[in-house]
Amino acid sequence: MAGTINALYLDCFAGISGNMLLGALLDAGVPEELLRAELAKLPVHGYELTISRVDKGGISAVYLDVRVDESEHHHRNLGDIITIIDNSTLKPTVKETSKRIFARLAQAEAKVHGMTVDEIHFHEVGAVDSIVDIVGAAWALDYLGVEHIYASRLHVGSGFVKCCHGLIPVPAPATAELLCGIPHYQGEIAKELVTPTGAAVLATLGSGFGLMPDNFTSRKIGYGAGTWDLEIPNVLRLYLGELTVAAGQEGLAHQPDEQYVVVEANIDDQNPELYSYVMDKLFAAGALDVWLTPIVMKKSRPATKLSAIITKEYEAKATEIILTETTSIGMRFYPVTRAMANRELIVVGLPWGDVKVKISSYRGKICNVAPEYEDCRKIAEEAGLPLKVVQHLALKEAMSIC
Repeated sequence: MAGTINALYLDCFAGISGNMLLGALLDAGVPEELLRAELAKLPVHGYELTISRVDKGGISAVYLDVRVDESEHHHRNLGDIITIIDNSTLKPTVKETSKRIFARLAQAEAKVHGMTVDEIHFHEVGAVDSIVDIVGAAWALDYLGVEHIYASRLHVGSGFVKCCHGLIPVPAPATAELLCGIPHYQGEIAKELVTPTGAAVLATLGSGFGLMPDNFTSRKIGYGAGTWDLEIPNVLRLYLGELTVAAGQEGLAHQPDEQYVVVEANIDDQNPELYSYVMDKLFAAGALDVWLTPIVMKKSRPATKLSAIITKEYEAKATEIILTETTSIGMRFYPVTRAMANRELIVVGLPWGDVKVKISSYRGKICNVAPEYEDCRKIAEEAGLPLKVVQHLALKEAMSIC
């Protein structure tokens, strides 16, 4: 039997920021008085939270503003923010989600400035308003029981924005770093529409990007307002609803807006040297995975089964590659459903360089932590260290953040 899991779909036609997300969550049913009570558990002071209903281009939306005393605009590092969160009386799950988002921000800032995570001072994103936005969003998502977050392509805006370093291009460098792997576009509006906090939430918690999942049913819609008055409604539209999934698949990151196909060919008369070339061609053409399986065909002839997972749109290209680059004269296709653990990529700093680490989670719990092989291999070769030592150090560093 099929089951359902709570999910969000964010329509980011006017971008996303931390306060837009929190405003949309309030509009979708998160109680204001409970949010204020939870934020009061943070050991931070000197701010006023104002929540109001505004009109943006004819759409009624919730606008959340954090007004901070100038004395509270400290330049905090990641350790300072983690200490603030750890010293609160928030739920452990809310603390962990908040720290993961800030860790992702720190990694992006460190990459941009050529520094280690520990050396980075957050400046704007270390201010109280960003702590309130991120922790508030983490609590609201936990309150609603949201397990998956999906989003449209992000409208990031264009032009330049002023920060403590001067004028910088939109999207801001840290935002651009966080948006690696997330589809986005600039458009004609000369404003910063996606902020680092908004990008960090999606980079950390996003399960998929693009069209609304086919197996998603919305139950309620909320609108969170941005600060600008634009030629389009400056709101984030949030759909709160459910994903329908097969029994036993709850908590997996499905990609329901794509149709996946396995293409296979049995080959018994080809030079084995060609397979690597063919696999590279298939990957370059958009294959999600390619593999070889030893098989035995009729008359006990040893052979190789070439298999690849592709999206429906690449069937013609895969057919062309296999027919022209192998000795096969035919192949078969059949549809498949993919399900994956939620995955995110973080960057950890070692004394010899950075290492990307893939974090996989299932039903909100980390199920695997894997340093990227090529990054570890490069450091091992350049520093003259055993590869297993580099992998162990990268894993240890990643586990201290997770």
